[in-house]
Amino acid sequence: MDLVDLIAEKRFVGQEFLTWLWWKSEERGGSIEIPGYGDIAVAFEKHMLLEYGEGESSEKLICTGLQTELQEARTGLQMGKKLEQARIKITKSDQEYNFTLAAALMEFRNVKLPKTDGTETEESANPEEVEGMILERIYLFEELIRTVNGLFRLFLEIRIGSEWREELQRIQSWVAKANPIV
Repeated sequence: MDLVDLIAEKRFVGQEFLTWLWWKSEERGGSIEIPGYGDIAVAFEKHMLLEYGEGESSEKLICTGLQTELQEARTGLQMGKKLEQARIKITKSDQEYNFTLAAALMEFRNVKLPKTDGTETEESANPEEVEGMILERIYLFEELIRTVNGLFRLFLEIRIGSEWREELQRIQSWVAKANPIV
């Protein structure tokens, strides 16, 4: 099996993760506790991409708008479409991260890191200050990756554990009552 086939076969894990994370972000008002890491706030916003089918019969549905206006995406879930990409905001302490996560490869896109004192200042000619700003940005990006990895680890523990059936029923109930198809 080549890499492309393997990615296509396993992409459902990323799609299930995004759907679970969306549900989890609404379950406790956006607050999710990651064991050993603490509470973070997760919000889905403005942009989602859902897919249905494979190959030439594949359909894509792009949903944009405010969080409350993503009813079209919820209806897409009811119709069997899979969440392939979403714009997410994570707030941890006083730091806010905005990014798009693509499910198939767990790929980060359009990342906006928190503003810091170092990034707010004008360009510096001092090489040590520039190096400090670069290192700070690297740290913030690594922190984002650690946070998403913590969420993904939490999802996988539930997904392969005995509590998945109950969790899946709660997610299905959430999808069903989100916006009933008339």
